[in-house]
Amino acid sequence: MRQVSLIDIAGGIVVVAILALAPVFAASNYLTGVLTVCVIYGIWASSWDFMSGLTGRENFGHSLFIGAGAYTAGFLATIWFANPWYSLPAAVVIAVAFSLIVGFPTLRLRGPYFALAMLSASAILQRLCLIFWEQTGGEEGLYGLEPLMRNPLHYYWLVLAILVVTVIVLALLAQSHWGLLLRAIRGDEATCQAAGINVTFYKIASLAISAAFAGLGGALYAHYQLQVSPPLFSVVVSITVIIMCYVGGIGSIYGAAVAAILLTLLTEMLRGFGEYRLWIYTLTLMLILFFLPNGLVAPLWRRMTERFR
Repeated sequence: MRQVSLIDIAGGIVVVAILALAPVFAASNYLTGVLTVCVIYGIWASSWDFMSGLTGRENFGHSLFIGAGAYTAGFLATIWFANPWYSLPAAVVIAVAFSLIVGFPTLRLRGPYFALAMLSASAILQRLCLIFWEQTGGEEGLYGLEPLMRNPLHYYWLVLAILVVTVIVLALLAQSHWGLLLRAIRGDEATCQAAGINVTFYKIASLAISAAFAGLGGALYAHYQLQVSPPLFSVVVSITVIIMCYVGGIGSIYGAAVAAILLTLLTEMLRGFGEYRLWIYTLTLMLILFFLPNGLVAPLWRRMTERFR
């Protein structure tokens, strides 16, 4: 397990400073909006990487928690007309509740069945949003959410601050005794159980922590878009987050966040290529995953900083 050094902290400060100042010098609301989405994806990716990256139990239904957080914000805004700030803690609570409901029966499953069970759960929630269209708005979703902040730049800084806190908290947990146990579970779950470790507790608790930050990110996304819709529960969202984590370096936390920002920026930069945009993006991902199976961001950072250690 690699320890955090001063060069890691300095590098993180530089990256955060660049992200914070970029929209100021660019003076572009479009760039501010794009970076806001980038940072929200960073929250989703780092939250997935904490549980699945450390334990090896891949969650193909991470969008379940993202959508739960987003729809919590939507219901509070359109049905109960609550203060929009209440949606942030409420989204965390609801996402954690879903993680416990789904996690208790599914995390006991072996092999790929946990991933498939989570995928099924998110698909069921997406379908329920369409079935109960009178409450959820159906395919069109819920509209009329209030923004947390009127100034787009201030809202971006808020989301960026939440990403920084998310990465720090999850990275500290990953570096702690908790993270060591999660890696041990990934290495040999049977041996951990034989040693008296409550494997089920650690897996469920880790899933709950992962869901909490994912739900928070979902609420932030809802208040940025000012609407929520069923595609937030889709498998596309989950797979996109998983790819970001693999590009960043599984289990690194910070790598997943940086990769999410870079890949989201890449999709925007490729808009000028029109119909070839998806081809270029897909080819880029294939080359990275094929030639760099351990990821790009975290391994590259380790190589760059080795000489300073």
